[in-house]
Amino acid sequence: MPDTELTLGHPIPPFAGRTADGSTIDHSTYLGQWLVLYFYPRDSTPGCTTEAQDFQRLLPEFSAANAVVVGVSNDSPASHEKFCAKQGLTFPLIADTERTVSLLFDVIRVKKMYGKTFEGIERSTFLIDPEGRLHAEWRKVKVPGHAEAVLAAIRA
Repeated sequence: MPDTELTLGHPIPPFAGRTADGSTIDHSTYLGQWLVLYFYPRDSTPGCTTEAQDFQRLLPEFSAANAVVVGVSNDSPASHEKFCAKQGLTFPLIADTERTVSLLFDVIRVKKMYGKTFEGIERSTFLIDPEGRLHAEWRKVKVPGHAEAVLAAIRA
């Protein structure tokens, strides 16, 4: 459970994360723009690949709406580099290997797969307004149509 509760209309908690190229993105990096901060379970898996491709395809429209897209997973910087190169992704991915950002946004859940129980990211998206306040959130995201729904929320 995070120390700070996420509440619509309130400032997001301070966070910082490293991208594959070694740069740091924090809660103030994109002030003045909409920030789409989306959490996904793993690089190069079918659902995560489709979601990333959807955001990449709509990137010009997000940009026209003064919005940036940033992905977050617990994968390593090297994994992110390969994923971006293979999929042609041009937006940053935070390598949250210590799970600090994931825990702060309360997206770590107990999951089961093939009879094994483990902790992992629940696919979630947070829309942060240009002043750094939480505008909208989507939890338990289903990939089809999601990037379009986020874009529509910015335009509304």
